[in-house]
Amino acid sequence: MKMIILIGKGITLFAWAVMLYNLFVPAEGNIGMLLTLLLGITLVMHGLQTLIFRTLFKPLMTIGYGDYLSVMLFGVFSLLEYRQRVMQQGVTDNQA
Repeated sequence: MKMIILIGKGITLFAWAVMLYNLFVPAEGNIGMLLTLLLGITLVMHGLQTLIFRTLFKPLMTIGYGDYLSVMLFGVFSLLEYRQRVMQQGVTDNQA
């Protein structure tokens, strides 16, 4: 699962780079417009995922600004990573 999360984060980071590059050097025609639209949709979706992250994980663990930034950048892949961390803490707590 860790490898899937790592690959997903890499692909997401590449997508962010392409969309942000398009802001400064717009692509010709419909591709440039599509990339700008996708950037807006990505910002909204990752913002919602950050809100979900805060709602679900705030009672379970200490959350810092880096955690919020990670969810904003990598979306569901960060959520999966934090889910694994919380589940691992639960297993550790139950064994103690």
